[in-house]
Amino acid sequence: MINQYTKEFRYNLKLATPVMMGMIGHTLVALVDNIMVGQLGTAELAAVSLGNSFMFIAMSLGIGFSTAITPLVAEADAENNFKIGKSAFKHGLFLCTVLGIVLFLFILLAKPLMYLMNQPEEVVELALPYLDLVAFSLIPLISFQALKQFSDGLSMTKYPMYATLLANVINVILNYLLIFGKFGFPQMGIVGAAVGTLVSRVVMVIFLWAFLKKKEKSSDYVRKIKFFVLENSMIKKIVALGFPSALQMFFEVAIFTAAIWLSGILGKNPQAANQIALNLSSMTFMVAMGLSVAAMVRVGNQKGLQQFSNLRRIAISIFLLSFLIAVIFALIFITCNAMLPKIYLDVDDLENLVDNSEVISIASKLLIIAALFQISDAIQVTVLGALRGLQDVKIPTFITFVAYWVVGFPISYYLGLYTSYKSSGIWIGLLAGLTTSALLLYFRFNKLTKDLINKN
Repeated sequence: MINQYTKEFRYNLKLATPVMMGMIGHTLVALVDNIMVGQLGTAELAAVSLGNSFMFIAMSLGIGFSTAITPLVAEADAENNFKIGKSAFKHGLFLCTVLGIVLFLFILLAKPLMYLMNQPEEVVELALPYLDLVAFSLIPLISFQALKQFSDGLSMTKYPMYATLLANVINVILNYLLIFGKFGFPQMGIVGAAVGTLVSRVVMVIFLWAFLKKKEKSSDYVRKIKFFVLENSMIKKIVALGFPSALQMFFEVAIFTAAIWLSGILGKNPQAANQIALNLSSMTFMVAMGLSVAAMVRVGNQKGLQQFSNLRRIAISIFLLSFLIAVIFALIFITCNAMLPKIYLDVDDLENLVDNSEVISIASKLLIIAALFQISDAIQVTVLGALRGLQDVKIPTFITFVAYWVVGFPISYYLGLYTSYKSSGIWIGLLAGLTTSALLLYFRFNKLTKDLINKN
């Protein structure tokens, strides 16, 4: 019985691994920023955390919206319908680029909110110039996401990974040169980290576009595109899928962003600790995200073929694989919870020893809770990917809102600010929200696929 699911593991991993590597690559940019900036001090690390909290919200909307492209391209590819596939790609790229510009302007307008959020003043002053440049990088980032989602829809998952890995190398080099002022370059501190992020994201777009033009399977899609000849029907279709998908990702990312802000109310050290735990758990989450994309692509293919029994079996095999990997990560977090936070801070810095020790202590406790929600997080994101492959987005959007903002956030707010749990209380709320989301989304998938099989 179990063999019908495990026999899909090899292909699922083959499809998902490049996506995982690419997604981890995105997170590695943040990891490198955090480690290098952490050497400057806890205030600087907290400033990057605060600046990125605005970015996370904007990125969630852009990346979530771009996921509409993948199931449309995957379904068209399974049906050998080149015209529909190219139309989905062109309109998706156009809409994502426009959305990137809008989100950049939104962040610029939102910057004054930092002064109204009860955050440490020194952290806000450091965060503002960092945010300007990182916000501009949203435009190439979301355009890249459109290219990536198209490439994933054609099951060409390797090429976005190559682009991301190249961008990481560039980011690491620029960070080293500009944060610390090495080899004659100006010492720019955390602004140097923002420059590295911006340049690396521009390179990603150029590199992936060049790859897609070169490869036989994708070249006809990306050549001779009339960007401003648009069809209302395809725009409506992408928006109908993309807007709820953007909200789904927004609801989840926003509660993690709220955790950053709540941590900031507790002080710069809890905020820095929150950033460390968030960055580490984000790394492992990207593995689940890779499997989520695999679920979206394979479910989209099976939907195009109208093979609903296979669709359900393949999706469940991905859920099972995601669960097993999440258990491994949970065990790593539990056994290494005291060691991992030390990567981010200079433990030999006597001047900041008290602050650094407090940050490490708080972060190690948060990693225990993060270990527990690895499983819930992995299940909810892979099930969500399968539902997007089915182009079922409206009810899952409602589910994610209830899970994170009716269940999760009130628990985070109360336990974090009004009990002795403090930072741990904030993360207990995150655990509650993710677990609720995982359960409700799976119930939705289970009902939907059984109904499709019975009707077929």
